Amino acid sequence: MDREEEEIEMREGEEEEDEMEDGDMMDEEEEDDDDDDDDEEENEEAMDSKKEVYLPGKPMGEDEELVYDSTAYHLYHAAQTEAPCLSFDIVRDALGDDRSSYPMTAYIAAGTQAETGKQNHLLLMKMHGMERTKQKAEDEEDSESDSDDEEATASMSICSVKHTGVVNRVRSTCIGERQVVATWAETGNVHVWDATAMLQRVDSPVASGGSKKNRANVHDLAASPLFSFHHQREGFALDWSAVKAGRLASGDCLHHIHIWDPRDDGRWNVNQHALSNHTSSVEDIQWSPSEANVVASCSSDKSIRVWDVRAKASKACMITVESAHSADVNVLSWNKKAPFIVSGGDDGYLKTWDLRQLRSGQSIAEIKHHDGAITSVEWLPSESSVFASSGADNQVVQWDLSLEADAEAGKTLGSDTVPPALLFIHQGQKDLKEVHWHPQIPGLMVSTAASGFNVFRTISV
Repeated sequence: MDREEEEIEMREGEEEEDEMEDGDMMDEEEEDDDDDDDDEEENEEAMDSKKEVYLPGKPMGEDEELVYDSTAYHLYHAAQTEAPCLSFDIVRDALGDDRSSYPMTAYIAAGTQAETGKQNHLLLMKMHGMERTKQKAEDEEDSESDSDDEEATASMSICSVKHTGVVNRVRSTCIGERQVVATWAETGNVHVWDATAMLQRVDSPVASGGSKKNRANVHDLAASPLFSFHHQREGFALDWSAVKAGRLASGDCLHHIHIWDPRDDGRWNVNQHALSNHTSSVEDIQWSPSEANVVASCSSDKSIRVWDVRAKASKACMITVESAHSADVNVLSWNKKAPFIVSGGDDGYLKTWDLRQLRSGQSIAEIKHHDGAITSVEWLPSESSVFASSGADNQVVQWDLSLEADAEAGKTLGSDTVPPALLFIHQGQKDLKEVHWHPQIPGLMVSTAASGFNVFRTISV
């Protein structure tokens, strides 16, 4: 059964999130009356003369406000779902790699964190028609054509499947021609879902066609997991191997890691002898991008460990960095181009580790910028030195470590000093949780928070 058709309103993603309806996605600003436009132009000219770059933590005057700068983005859109999705993954599609043409399309798998007593869902979303962010000169030239082309605005199609319990983590992969999604539930279950039918729903003409009023269907789909495994306690760590199709690792809050191997009948064998050298909750896990049997994990016991899953569980831990951070190690990401891992902790530090020197216990780079716990890190798939981070301070930051080596000290911006590796700071979301680069669209990022999703490309990457 389909849900009642909902209006998907599109405006350019900026300060208006609190006013959005459920399922809304924002892009271009609405046109005002001619008189209001004249007043706005005068106000904008006055504001432009007073604008300055804002760095997080800097005190603001009572008459000051933060203003979105469209010149810093090639693309910027925002979206909301009925309940917040605090974990998601970008689904690979058949639209091609290294694409840069507009309008853009992205597929996202996400899981909801609904209020107590309300139904949670696994969502498959198609965000499409996302145009390039227009600058002021372009806006003036194209205002007439834009008003006549309502179908050019972005929209979002959603297919939802009922999910028992809050979704702690979502990760997607392809197994042959089949798109599958794994979810970590607060109930202690890890589920694997076949997302093929969900993709077909959001790609259907009814779901993605839209009208001049920009309406789209939100579909409910009756489906059950392909396979489920119950941990003794809930968890968050979850990752698919990019080398061995269908191989999955899941880690729980009881410090256990289980390895899943696909069977010919479409189900999975899960090792009953868990990897259990961690002494506290396993917070994140990442398979090696080049070795089928090597996986790294981090924990609230402050350690980072590297495992060889071919060995017996009691001997599988090959390398341990006992005090990788001074507090919980929340997240890590394995570089696809170089032998590096980046980690982020409750201490607010970002640390880069050279796997060839990991036994020394010394990181090769440390950055302290975030004013709060690190909630997500991810290397840019196409570069060896660029990664992104998000934090409890509601910042998404893009970094380039190659700039660190060229700088004697931090960059100076006004009276403030920032780390030399800092490329870009994105703000505007509340309770940031995860950020991912799109694997097929260079520079495109998606971030999720309690306040909704942002999709953007900055001028820096």
